[in-house]
Amino acid sequence: MDAAKRFDLIRRNTAEILTEEELQKLLAAKKKPAVYLGTAITGKPHVGYFVWALKMADFLRAGFRVRLLLADLHGALDNCPWDALEKRYAYYAAVLPLLFEALGAPLKDIELVKGSSFQLSKEYMLDVLKAGSLTTVHDATKAASEVVKLGEHPKLGGILYPVMQALDEQYLDVDVQYGGIDQRKIFVFARELLPKLGYRPRVEVMTPLVPGLIGKKMSASDERSKIDLLDDEATVQKKVEGAYCEEGTVEDNGVLAFLKYVVMVLKQDHGGQLVVERPAKFGGPVSFASYDALEEAYAAKKIHPMDLKSVVAKEVNALLTPFRKRHAGLLRLAKEGYPG
Repeated sequence: MDAAKRFDLIRRNTAEILTEEELQKLLAAKKKPAVYLGTAITGKPHVGYFVWALKMADFLRAGFRVRLLLADLHGALDNCPWDALEKRYAYYAAVLPLLFEALGAPLKDIELVKGSSFQLSKEYMLDVLKAGSLTTVHDATKAASEVVKLGEHPKLGGILYPVMQALDEQYLDVDVQYGGIDQRKIFVFARELLPKLGYRPRVEVMTPLVPGLIGKKMSASDERSKIDLLDDEATVQKKVEGAYCEEGTVEDNGVLAFLKYVVMVLKQDHGGQLVVERPAKFGGPVSFASYDALEEAYAAKKIHPMDLKSVVAKEVNALLTPFRKRHAGLLRLAKEGYPG
């Protein structure tokens, strides 16, 4: 795959890249760059994680080495109980590789990295202190504001969060950091901070936030807005049936968003089509080779919300197959990490 095709693959379905020119130069100069995504081990992973897993699969196809940072210390800085860190880390380490298995992505170029395995080193902590001497409380608070739960009286840990995330780019030895558009302030902060410490800025790639089932960002803390990776088929069906999906309305439609950023991408990559089953009296089955065609039909009210929900529930249940094969073990880890 040439550099132009690699670039197009990485750019698809993104919200912003800082900067596209830097990414193009990187792809032209380096055959196997490295990218990382960090996830704080706070809430339980849900089907919304398939969005970023699929983008990481794009990086894999484009020849990148992928590093998944399981950010245990970041979780603690964002109000995860310290005594739960190891148990939640164990759950994340068990479920995240299954996201890629479900997508059919190769695992050989994916590395799981535990944050505390390098963030407690003398060199790293010295850089945290150096960064602290160069960063105002205002700038760190602003950077953290879209990601960390700061509250009315911010804790020092939340303000340290973006400093450490910036340093992770250097200590993980990556060329690109990837995350949701809600990470933008931290990404911009990192590009400004690292050169002050004598390190090069990295390319930052961002994808949109996917609406949850109630029309908001899919949240691990709101049971209505997410489908848990360990939900059974009946529960998935029930949650999807109760999803916000107003007829003809595209905006804030989590059902359509999941189709756009996950299902239709997989169909396109494998040369398949999405088949929406309907009774003969309502026109019978109809197939779509692209998301744009599907959205156009839905906006024109040619596809009923219940028919759309039915196909999404089917696709989600298919993706959750690897988790159900290991359900007993995963459920035990989940209960240990999230006893509530």
